[in-house]
Amino acid sequence: MVTKIRTRKRRAKRVRIGAPDGSLTAVAGLVAVRELTDRLGVVDAVDAAVGPIKSRARGYGAGGLLVGIAAAQLAGEDFLVGLDRQRGDVVGQVLTPVPGLASSTACGLARRIDASGWLRVEAGIAAVHERMLALLPAPRREALCVGATIDLDATDVEVYGRKKRGVAYNYLGQRCGRPHVAAWAQTGSVLAADLLAGDVDPRSHACALLVRAVAGLPEPVRRSGRVAMRADAGYFAGDLARAARELDVQFAIGAKRITTVWRALSGIEEGDWAEAIDMNAAQVAVSNYKPAGWPEGTAMLIRRVALDAAGISADPRARRRRTIPKDQLELALSGQASIVYGYSFILTDLDVTSGAKAASVEHWYRHRTEIEDRFRDSKHGGALRHLPSGHPHVNTAWMWGALLATSIAGWLHQLTATTDQHGHLHGWGTRGGKAMIGTLRHAIIAVPARLTSHAGRPVLRLPPGRQILAEVLSRLRELPTTT
Repeated sequence: MVTKIRTRKRRAKRVRIGAPDGSLTAVAGLVAVRELTDRLGVVDAVDAAVGPIKSRARGYGAGGLLVGIAAAQLAGEDFLVGLDRQRGDVVGQVLTPVPGLASSTACGLARRIDASGWLRVEAGIAAVHERMLALLPAPRREALCVGATIDLDATDVEVYGRKKRGVAYNYLGQRCGRPHVAAWAQTGSVLAADLLAGDVDPRSHACALLVRAVAGLPEPVRRSGRVAMRADAGYFAGDLARAARELDVQFAIGAKRITTVWRALSGIEEGDWAEAIDMNAAQVAVSNYKPAGWPEGTAMLIRRVALDAAGISADPRARRRRTIPKDQLELALSGQASIVYGYSFILTDLDVTSGAKAASVEHWYRHRTEIEDRFRDSKHGGALRHLPSGHPHVNTAWMWGALLATSIAGWLHQLTATTDQHGHLHGWGTRGGKAMIGTLRHAIIAVPARLTSHAGRPVLRLPPGRQILAEVLSRLRELPTTT
């Protein structure tokens, strides 16, 4: 006989929501941003460069404005009102680099900065780059001083509202502003930037932007004499090449596929092609073609990529079709050719006198797309995907806040990643060791914590388990102090 034992099912206790705990914060990692900006003196450097923007010497200056906006965007805020949300976080305000900055205050301060003041912001950023270089371990500092790459590019930020000033319709019919940026490729940081209207050709501002970007590099890097500039075919103009030559900067600029450029292919023999680096079915060759007015020593580097004719789109608007010569395209579309070549052209004064050197230059130039990562990071990691105000100076401050956020991510990587004997970095981030803002926010900034005190000193209690925030903060505090 089987006896059935009845058991009483225990009922889970209902969880109640208690009073908010004022000692908690969701963005404890802002303490690392504060430690970094304090070590580099970002606020003081920008304030000293721009000078006073108010008649009374109190409150925030340009440095506090931009660092405060950058910190809010690093914490995940998308709009100016996010500054007010950050003010409501009592503990977060203890940890953030610029506490108490309200949205109304930020807008008022931004309107006080004139056009020359925004240019002087770049001088402040240049001083920060000098300090960052001084704090780096010797192998990494020496690796950066070997030479620098400056990337030029622009991106469109679509806006809505008829009353917004400083914006215009671009060629796609979008009402937008156009951030025009020069970035230091090796550090992932910004050297110079302008906020243009959507109908302004960046080529008209490129020479001045390059001059300011070169001035923004640390003096030991400029002294190396190995500064190079990369730009895509949107900058196809002899003026930029001549400006680079006057600055003793080597250049590589994409060439538009005009008739004379296509004609230069006729002088390339089959034996002139060399295999490209890290690109399947790609080869490079060099032509002595030089457009009129370009500096002496300019050569045209050509890359061709074998394409399967069956995969070519029938849509005449397809971008790949524009890379194929017309006669080859007709053969491919009619089924008379199974393989055709797509061509890209680069005008450069770098050394391309051999197949190996040409392949190396093409491989280096191909990585100019790193600046597109900076734009992607500033838009989707920061908040440059929109311009929040109808006033152009407020939008300029918002742009600089987003660009400063990407620069902070770059500086943090340079100063906290481990360095091998060759000066190569091995960081905790992604994309070759450089953490994007989204990764930085997930791993370091958006960390919940409780702020307590012990023996009169503040103590941040982090969640259990390994916390990258603690490791990064420890490395920052081990850095030497700059004088």
